Amino acid sequence: MIFRSCDIPGPLIIEPRVFGDERGFFMETWSESQFADAGLDLKFVQDNHSRSQKGVLRGLHFQNPGAQGKLVRVTSGSVFDVVVDLRRSSAHFGKWIGAELSASNKRMIWVPEGFAHGFLTLEDDTDFLYKCTAPYRPEAEHTLAWDDSTVAVDWPLNGITPIISDKDRRGQTLSDVAVFP
Repeated sequence: MIFRSCDIPGPLIIEPRVFGDERGFFMETWSESQFADAGLDLKFVQDNHSRSQKGVLRGLHFQNPGAQGKLVRVTSGSVFDVVVDLRRSSAHFGKWIGAELSASNKRMIWVPEGFAHGFLTLEDDTDFLYKCTAPYRPEAEHTLAWDDSTVAVDWPLNGITPIISDKDRRGQTLSDVAVFP
């Protein structure tokens, strides 16, 4: 696997080695030793899977307390994936990175604790999978507003109105959300 750093320290874009032939392909999506070699000593406790239609925007979610690290990937379709630094002590506080994850490019993103995460689906029937380092605790979940003007994520909406849950519509601004030290 190739681990690529991002403009914000912490998140990583991971490109697995893909072995393909006329039968299809094979790739590792998790290897404890390879991640440890990259400085990530992780223990995953939960796997999640969502399916969304084109134009669904989920996020920007995080837990505090009980922060989750997430290893995210797409197995069908594609998303524009976004990670926002919520560590008040970080020089990158409130900054975001975005990358396209798709079934065809097979990229993954490591989202460390202390970051909000969300995505916009770019195709129908997009399957999004993620491994978490802490269990889901609904009482600790928070939502940073996907359209917060301070963070100013440049979502590739291309003129469409995103499909957003009621919970995500109630997301808080960066100045009001429960950030990390």
